[in-house]
Amino acid sequence: MVARSQSSAAGVLALLYEPESVFKQHALKALNPLVPQFWAEISEHIALIEALYESNELPKDVRDSAALVASKVYYFLGEYDEALSFALGAGNAFEAESRAYGAEEYVETVVSKAIDRYIQLESEATAGKGKIDARLLDIIEGIFRRCIEDGEYKQAIGIALESHRFDIIEQIYERTHDTLLLSYAMDAVLDTGFSLSYRDQVLHKLLPLFPSPTTEAKSPHVHALTRLLVILSKPSLTVPLLTSLVPHEKLLAYQFAFDLVEGGAQDFLESVRNELPEGDEKTKDIYDKLRNILGGQESVKLYLEFLKRNNKVDLLILKNTKEVLEPRSSIYHTALTLQNAFMHSGTTSDLFLRDNLEWLGMASNWSKFSATAALGVIHKGYFEEGMTILGPYLPQAGGDSSMQGAAYSEGGALYALGLINAGCGSGRSVEGYLRETLKAAQGEVVQHGAALGLGVAGMGGKNPEAYDDLKQTLFTDSAVAGEAAGYAMGLIMLGTADANSADEMLTYARETQHEKIIRGLAVGVGFIYYGRQEEADATIKLLLAEKDPILRYGGVYTLALAYAGTSNNDAVRRLLHIAVSDTSDDVRRAAVTSLAFLLFKNPGQVPRIVQLLSESYNPHVRCGATLALGIACAGTGLQDAVEILEPMTKDSVDFVRQGAFVALGMVLVQQSEASSASLAPTRALYTKVVSDKHEDPMARFGAALGQGFIDAGGRNVTISLQSRAGSRNTSAIVGMVLFCQFWYWYPLAHCACLAFEPTGIIGLNGDLRPPKFDFVSNAKPSLFAYPSPTKPPKKETVTKVATAVLSTTAKMKAREKKKAAAEGESMDTQEDKLDAKKDADVEMNSEEPPASAKPSDISPISGSISNLADDSKPSTSKPARKSEPSFEKLPNFSRVVPAQLAHITFPADGRYQPVRAVSITTPSSVKSSKAAVLPAGSKSPTAAIGLSSKKYAGGGGILILVDVSPDQEAEFIEFDAPAAEPVPADVTTDGQNGHAIAGPAASGPHIALDENAPESDPPESFEYPFDNDN
Repeated sequence: MVARSQSSAAGVLALLYEPESVFKQHALKALNPLVPQFWAEISEHIALIEALYESNELPKDVRDSAALVASKVYYFLGEYDEALSFALGAGNAFEAESRAYGAEEYVETVVSKAIDRYIQLESEATAGKGKIDARLLDIIEGIFRRCIEDGEYKQAIGIALESHRFDIIEQIYERTHDTLLLSYAMDAVLDTGFSLSYRDQVLHKLLPLFPSPTTEAKSPHVHALTRLLVILSKPSLTVPLLTSLVPHEKLLAYQFAFDLVEGGAQDFLESVRNELPEGDEKTKDIYDKLRNILGGQESVKLYLEFLKRNNKVDLLILKNTKEVLEPRSSIYHTALTLQNAFMHSGTTSDLFLRDNLEWLGMASNWSKFSATAALGVIHKGYFEEGMTILGPYLPQAGGDSSMQGAAYSEGGALYALGLINAGCGSGRSVEGYLRETLKAAQGEVVQHGAALGLGVAGMGGKNPEAYDDLKQTLFTDSAVAGEAAGYAMGLIMLGTADANSADEMLTYARETQHEKIIRGLAVGVGFIYYGRQEEADATIKLLLAEKDPILRYGGVYTLALAYAGTSNNDAVRRLLHIAVSDTSDDVRRAAVTSLAFLLFKNPGQVPRIVQLLSESYNPHVRCGATLALGIACAGTGLQDAVEILEPMTKDSVDFVRQGAFVALGMVLVQQSEASSASLAPTRALYTKVVSDKHEDPMARFGAALGQGFIDAGGRNVTISLQSRAGSRNTSAIVGMVLFCQFWYWYPLAHCACLAFEPTGIIGLNGDLRPPKFDFVSNAKPSLFAYPSPTKPPKKETVTKVATAVLSTTAKMKAREKKKAAAEGESMDTQEDKLDAKKDADVEMNSEEPPASAKPSDISPISGSISNLADDSKPSTSKPARKSEPSFEKLPNFSRVVPAQLAHITFPADGRYQPVRAVSITTPSSVKSSKAAVLPAGSKSPTAAIGLSSKKYAGGGGILILVDVSPDQEAEFIEFDAPAAEPVPADVTTDGQNGHAIAGPAASGPHIALDENAPESDPPESFEYPFDNDN
């Protein structure tokens, strides 16, 4: 007998009205499976079902069934709060329902609503405002219990953090002793928009849970501990850790000190240095070394040496740009100045400037200021010789120079001095010099340079004297000097959230008439509230409500800096709203650009968010989208970002193209031709745009900057807003915010060098000396190789083009030939035949072979070089490609790009072993990524090597090494030995390698196909049948 499907719940509902409780009980049990189908019909009787739930006459299990039915009806009605309330009253019935087939969606929704309610009530209870329902607590405890039993620890940690239940995190750690789960909890509380006070509270509780690190275990949580200490920035927590390591783990203490310098603020590091004990006879030397490391200057020296040794700048790119850009044009001169500065940043190589003194001498006014300031970018970190290098340009003791144009070079030199000493820990003495110069200077140009230099050198120093000196400069109401003073005041008080300073600056900004000063102060206020999150909300609200668009512009950057790196949803939502609603184009552009500062830790999200904005009708919004992609995805080579940017290089508006060129350079920095298919086309596009005299100046400017970024720091730096420890890279974020102001003031573009992060592995032994050793990169060398050097333009030989012959002349010559033949005087000699053949074939021989080519290498057909050996063995080229090794050995002080770090290993039998893991990537993910690297023919090399959407994996940098064989004599890398300049070597190699360059030219396009020479027609047009002519 076939069962008939039920068409109504009316019969069952009727039983609810029966006086006997047995019928009601049966009806409620029968209704439960019918609710998904007949919830609309049952909802008309919801009042009766609720009454049954509240009745004291019915047994407990019947009331539970009534509550469950009511909960499910409200769920289908979309009343989730009511559904949760009745589910809490259902007790055991809800527990049974959670295991029933087909009820998963209902149970999941109610549970997620329960978690939200619990989190809300727990937060209120913590604040002393409310009490938590015991039934709700039972459900949540059940969720925690189930998660832990099933091994879903991360889910439990997430709910525990949201609901302020730190006891659950402790319980999970006691059960697993897995430090990766503690790191996960730390990352979650740092990167998901929790308040500052709660964040610090959680970090303080996490710190004691981490076990003490040891060298033998190569503790993987060293990175997490470093990040935790940097973010808390409390010497009272850092000093005990270092002192506990000193007796037995001095190498690990050195490693911690170097890692703290990577991300720690100057005032925090100075406090740790001062609080370290002097030590006894055994430990005094160790503490002295720790103090020396924490000063920051040791790290700067090592990275400077790394950049000098590995400098791979391609001078031919600069030479080409110099030849095609008109030097007398200020914008083009500045473009080449910035390109050269970025490409040579930190390398101390001023070879290009020395070779082009005539070009340098063409700079005038602010171009001269920028050209002099570029010395600071080139010599960044060379603090020991900063004053010597800039000595000829700095103001003399007698006051302002009377020479024409000297003020610009003096101001630029002061700015350069600040850039050289940025983040070096050597700021105090330089600050004193810059303060004195600022007070003594009379001209606004020198004041401008001194103020910018003072701000960059004293960044985050909170020096009240420097702040007061800058304030006095501001009060002179000079537009040029006042703008720099505004930026510098914010830099000095970086991250202090000092309300008095902010009020002073905003008051003056409202009073002055100079837009430049207002802009400097508005962005300066943003620096004051850097990283302060909710503490900046009142100031942000005030600025965004201002009528003056420049102050609203400052409000946007204050919002971006306050929540930098947090991916805070509310902040992102506000910026997106401003980007489509503000009346000022500048504010809208800034709002889109600022998304990068919020989301740089999740670069994979940014292309999706700005996709629509990149297609906006407003060119300023499109320009903001380009910079947002460039800054957030810098160094990742993210294909999604490249695919959005490439069409924007053909935009109808020049400044959008400029932004796209700059952003492409940032995204593709340190990519290889194997890892990114877009690298070679982008480089070719830069060359084409820079060389095109019909292109808009702004677009050519952007292309020149892009060339500088893509080869920044001698091709040995990446652009990273995140430090190796995983914390925010303060100087990089500040540098990129200042770089974005190049829209108004080109000299500020130099600050982009603050975001350049050297990417190498620098190994030091226990005496802090660099030994000679090799480590292994378990990936194909081509994936992370330097780009191949540009080939110099080949010298085109002037070819003889056949002379055009008039038809009448040809006829006359033919008649003369016939006449001579008839007279028996034959003119058809062998010599004439050869000449005729030579003339007819002149276009076939467009290229002459090199003089050194062997006769056997000359093709008898075309007279050009042919690869006859390869033709006879066509299969030899393919195995050559396949034979590329799957790993390579690299020496100490080698470049290792961020994506490569996961593939770096130290040989187990090697003499030197690092005290901590090279990368924070887990060993299992390294193995899987290795497996992905090895197969040939992968369509997406970057996907194969495991390049995740995470911005910067962390690790690398300066590594302290354990010497396994301390009794053996060690070899060290000597810094003082005179090393050959790599740049001239590269240039001469290209020049001498004439055969290698001229060889492929023979297989280039035929001259008859040259679009620039259409007049060279094929020789067939000259073959006229004269004999048939009458």
